[in-house]
Amino acid sequence: MLIGYMRVSSDSDRQTTDLQRDALLTAGVDSRHLFEDHASGAQDNRPGLAQALDYACAGDVFVVWKLDRLGRSLSHLLAIVNALKDKQVAFRSLTEGMDTTTPSGELLFHFFGALAQYERALIQERVVAGLAAAKRRGRIGGRPPTIVGEKLDAIIGALNDCMSKAAVCRNFGVKRTTLIDTLAHIGWPESHQPET
Repeated sequence: MLIGYMRVSSDSDRQTTDLQRDALLTAGVDSRHLFEDHASGAQDNRPGLAQALDYACAGDVFVVWKLDRLGRSLSHLLAIVNALKDKQVAFRSLTEGMDTTTPSGELLFHFFGALAQYERALIQERVVAGLAAAKRRGRIGGRPPTIVGEKLDAIIGALNDCMSKAAVCRNFGVKRTTLIDTLAHIGWPESHQPET
């Protein structure tokens, strides 16, 4: 059985599923097996998609007019198609001519998977390189410290005068986690040990 899914980005009258509906019906999808959403592809909450995925059974073919109607990104698209594959449901995209019921369609799907993995590796590589470059320039990633200026100087002075962290939190009105994070961020106590 063919199961069709359609999506437009908004509920406005300008955006309709008519084009997608006509293409899916022409491809052989029964109108009773059409599911649709009027929502951005970036939204996780798409009830039409959830119903279509639940309705699909082993041996069915899940059909969309175009790949971007299904997934918000390549990795999201691959996750959906892999979930279908786990249920033994084939996938077909009419515009791109992708059809996992054929050997060439299956090859194309695996190629997309390799591209998504490559994209993730490149992103991770750029993040690591960016953090390393920032660290070489003396910048530390993460949120800036909450405690700064004179208040931080007073807290460091109190800690160097052997006041406990609990007492510092009470006296200066700061949360313990905020104090710990700030101290870690500035490198205390290693860089702020009292002179002997």
